[in-house]
Amino acid sequence: MISFRSSIALVLSFFSFVMAVEALKPHPKALPNKHAPGELDRPEMVKFIVADPAKLPGIVVDETNAELVGEWEYSTHTPPYVGIGYLHDMKAGKGTKSVTFTPELPTAGWYEVRLAHCYNVRRSTKTAVTIHHADDDTTVRINQQQEPEHGRLFRTLGTFRFEAGRQGWVCVSNDGTETDKVVIADAVQFLPLRKPMR
Repeated sequence: MISFRSSIALVLSFFSFVMAVEALKPHPKALPNKHAPGELDRPEMVKFIVADPAKLPGIVVDETNAELVGEWEYSTHTPPYVGIGYLHDMKAGKGTKSVTFTPELPTAGWYEVRLAHCYNVRRSTKTAVTIHHADDDTTVRINQQQEPEHGRLFRTLGTFRFEAGRQGWVCVSNDGTETDKVVIADAVQFLPLRKPMR
């Protein structure tokens, strides 16, 4: 049970995160957030929010710079997340929506690819994620009800070889997901490796 004092501290912490990301602009094609600042279902998770994507290691592509297909809506209701919030598919248009994250990679080589998403029982258990890398396309299905292993925010999708520049991408899709569950798209992190992990 969270005390009243702890609750106030968490809400104030949330507002400080909001102030820190004022410079970030929502994706122009996404529907606006319907939740008021401080309206949270898990206030204890605010401390895991990464307000500034630029402070993360590697190359990070936030949803603010992703390519959207179909209608996606912003939310901040369930922390943690990267930047100003995350996108969800509103449980609608299954099989027609996607968010593609394309990095500008400085060098060719192997990268560990991580996907950021918040988690709870309302999320899809089989979200489709496709990684377009130098050797092929790899599609995995992830359970967004499970807690990600890195900072309660990022989960490892695998290690892949990429060419330099903008030739690779990661696509989150709601194809084949449950009609009563939400698909989340937030950010993708590319961590350079000296050699592939085994």
